[in-house]
Amino acid sequence: MERVVLFAVGGGGDPERHRPLLDHFEAHGHRVIAPAFDRLHPQHATWDDYLARPVGLVEALRGVGPDAEVAVIGHSIGAWAALCLAGATPWGREGKPLDVPRDSRVSRLVLYTPAAGWFAAPGALDEVRTPMLVYVGELDPVVPPSQAEVLKSAPAEVDLRVVPKAGHFSFVHVPPPGMDEDPAFDRDRFLDGMVHETFEFISSR
Repeated sequence: MERVVLFAVGGGGDPERHRPLLDHFEAHGHRVIAPAFDRLHPQHATWDDYLARPVGLVEALRGVGPDAEVAVIGHSIGAWAALCLAGATPWGREGKPLDVPRDSRVSRLVLYTPAAGWFAAPGALDEVRTPMLVYVGELDPVVPPSQAEVLKSAPAEVDLRVVPKAGHFSFVHVPPPGMDEDPAFDRDRFLDGMVHETFEFISSR
């Protein structure tokens, strides 16, 4: 069976910022698909801008066979899009569920600082049965750890890990300029461990 890793990049839109992670999977025989997207500016983004993420991920899988198992790794809004593909239903600010694309081939999810607030409504995660490995940063001001707790309501195996002293971009190998870490956070050591833990979780399927 074909082993496919679909990477869903965060708001910056450039998957090359995660290149060591992607290279690790390619070096171990996985087919990696990591589409780039336009930069997403949350303060100006429309629903169509957000919807373009899961739609683009589905389009990126067009060349993948129907029987393939697809593991999706996502950061921030990319993790949100990954959850959509796995069956989660986001709710808009008007208090109504939003229609998003799905993909039944999704077999594993690894989510770095997922924008989980979209799924706080009752039942929003009822169709998500895909095992999840979730990382959140203790000091993340964008996606606080408490927001990710909602993922535990899914009828799936959820391994939620709060990373001490980590922020929102601690999970990115090449963070945006000016993103300072807590002095107590060992970025290189953490990222090395994160890559291997992600690989082990996905390869254990």
